[in-house]
Amino acid sequence: MSLLAPLYLLLGAAALVPLLIHLLRRRIGTRVDFPAARYLARAEQEHSRSLRLRNLLLMLLRVAIVLFVATAAARPVMRLAGSGHGPTALAIVLDNSLSTSVVVDGHPLLEQFRAAAREILATANATDRLWLVTADGRVRGGGKATLREELDRVEALGGAGNLPLALAHAAAAVRAAGLDSRQIILLTDGQRSAWTQTTDVGDVQVVLWLPAGAPPVNRAVVAAEARPERWTPRGAVVARLMSKDSTTYRITLGDRSLGRGTAAPNEEIVLRAAPPERGWVAGTIELEPDELPGDNLRHFAVWIGAAPGIAVSPGAGPFARSAIDVLKSSGRVTDGRDIAIVAGDELGSLPALILAPSDPVHVGAANRALERAGVPWRFGVARHGEASVAAPRATADAADSAASGAFVDVSTALRYELVAQSGADADTIARIGREPWIVAGPRYAIVASPLDPSATTLPIRAAFIPWLATVLTERLVGEPGGIVAANPGQTLPRPRWADAVEDQTGSRAALGDDLHAPARSGTYFFERAGRRVGALVVNPESGESVLDRLPTRELSSRVKARQLLTAADRVQLAGLSFRSAARRSVGEPILLAALALLALEALLVRRRRGAAAA
Repeated sequence: MSLLAPLYLLLGAAALVPLLIHLLRRRIGTRVDFPAARYLARAEQEHSRSLRLRNLLLMLLRVAIVLFVATAAARPVMRLAGSGHGPTALAIVLDNSLSTSVVVDGHPLLEQFRAAAREILATANATDRLWLVTADGRVRGGGKATLREELDRVEALGGAGNLPLALAHAAAAVRAAGLDSRQIILLTDGQRSAWTQTTDVGDVQVVLWLPAGAPPVNRAVVAAEARPERWTPRGAVVARLMSKDSTTYRITLGDRSLGRGTAAPNEEIVLRAAPPERGWVAGTIELEPDELPGDNLRHFAVWIGAAPGIAVSPGAGPFARSAIDVLKSSGRVTDGRDIAIVAGDELGSLPALILAPSDPVHVGAANRALERAGVPWRFGVARHGEASVAAPRATADAADSAASGAFVDVSTALRYELVAQSGADADTIARIGREPWIVAGPRYAIVASPLDPSATTLPIRAAFIPWLATVLTERLVGEPGGIVAANPGQTLPRPRWADAVEDQTGSRAALGDDLHAPARSGTYFFERAGRRVGALVVNPESGESVLDRLPTRELSSRVKARQLLTAADRVQLAGLSFRSAARRSVGEPILLAALALLALEALLVRRRRGAAAA
C-alpha cells in the first residue's frame, strides 16, 4: 500500500484527544466505607467490570475513528484482487513504420497492433490520462473514445519514422501528467534498423510486445536513379534490387513502359535509353508484389532534352574548340546557340560558360559584360604563380561529383580573383585554397583562368572533356535546378532555385524557409515562376526493406525504464496493461469504516446514558 497524500497522516495526532479525555475522567480519591452502604458493594462489583470494558471500548472506538479519518485523507492505494485500477498516465507507442505494413497470416502487422491497442483502451477508465504516439513522433491525447477514432486513422508511413524519438515523446507526456502511476505500452515489430540506439524513459514502466515468429522473405527495389540526371537525350536508369531469387521488374517513364526484364538475386539493373519525352519526367521501377508492397516500387526523375547547340567564341581558345568537336562526334552536343563558351569580354547572353580573359587588359570589358548579363561575379586582381586546384567536397549533385574527379593534379599559373556581388548565390565547383576558382549559378559557370596550358593544366588533363560535357549538359542546359532526394517526412534546406512545389495531383504550394518532404513516396516537381525546374524524389529508407528483427531480450536492453515487462501474446499484454496502477484507492472503504465506528460509538453512548438513568 502507498499514500498519495501522506502529510494528512499528521491528523492522526488528534487521536490523543479521546485518550486524554478518558484518562482525565478516571475518578481518583480516598476510599471510605460506610456500614449502611455495604449492601451496595456486591451490586457495584457486579457492574464495575462491564463499565470499565464499555469505557475502554468507547475510547478505542474514538481513537480508531480519528485514525481512520486521517488515513482516508492521506488517499491510500493498494494492490487488490479483482478488476479495476487507479488513475494512470498511459501512452501507447504504435509502430506504424513502413515495415509494419508487411502481411503476416493474411493481415498487415499494423492491423494486429491496432487490435491490441483497442483492447488496451477498452480497460481504461475515466480517471486515466491517455496518449497515442506513432513512429513519426506525433502525439495524440484524449479519452479512450477519441483515441479509438485516432487508431482508425493511423496508416503505415512511407518510411521508417523515428521510434526512439516517439518513445521519448511518450515518456515526456506520461511524466508531465503528474500521476503516481505511469506506463508506456510499446507495440513494435522490433526491426533492427529502427532500434540502433538506447532510449531512457526515466521513472516509467514499459510493457513491450513483439510479434512472434520470423518475418517473411522480402524483395525490394533499394536504389533507383537516372544517370546523368539530365539526358541530352541519352542516358541510363540504374537500379539495385534486394532479393533471394530471380524476379521480374518493369521500368516506366512518364505514362509508358520503358523496359521489362528479369533480374538475378541482388543484381544491379542498367537500362540505357534515348526516349522522346522532353523536360522533367517522373519514372518508377516496380517489382512483382510480395508481403511488403511498400518497397516494391521506387521513384526517380530525369530531365530530357535535345543535345544542346554550342557556340565557341574565338577568345575561348583552341582547347575548348577541340573538346567540343569530340563531344559533337559522340552526339553529346551539336552546333548551335543554346550555350556559349566565351571569354568574359565576349559575353553577350546566357546560358554561357565564361572564361577569364587571357589578356589582363580585357578584365574591365569582361566585368562590364558580366554586369550587363546580370551575372553577380566580377574578375578581380590577377594571381601569378603555381597553385593547386581542389574540389570543395563530394556532394550529391551529379555535376559536382563529376567535377570532384576532374581536378586531380590540376594546377594554375594564372588566375583572377572571383569577387562576389550582391545576390551571388552560386555553387563553388573548384577552389584554390579558400578562394573559388570555378563557380556555377543559374545559367552560368565561370572559370577564373583562361582554358590554356599556359594558365592552367586543366585543358590537357584526360578529365577535361568529361568535365566540360558535364557542365554543358547538366549545369547549363535547360532550366536551372536539379533533383533532391529525400525520405518521407524528412526536413531539408530549401533549394534556392525553386519557389514552389507541385504535388502528384497538380496542386502547387509555395516553399517556406525549409523543405518538408511529403509523408508518401513519389516524385514532386519544383517550380520557379510557374515552370518546372527540378524534382523532389521521395523514397523510403532502404533499411526498411530489411525485415530482420531484434530478439526481445536485445530490444529490452535498448529501452531504459523503471521497470520493463514483456508480453508473449496479446492476452498477456492486456493483463499487463495498467499494471503500474493495478492498485485501487482504499480511502473510501476506510472512510465508510470510520462512519460505521462512529455509529457504533453513538449506540454505546446512548446505552450507557440509558443505564445511568435507570
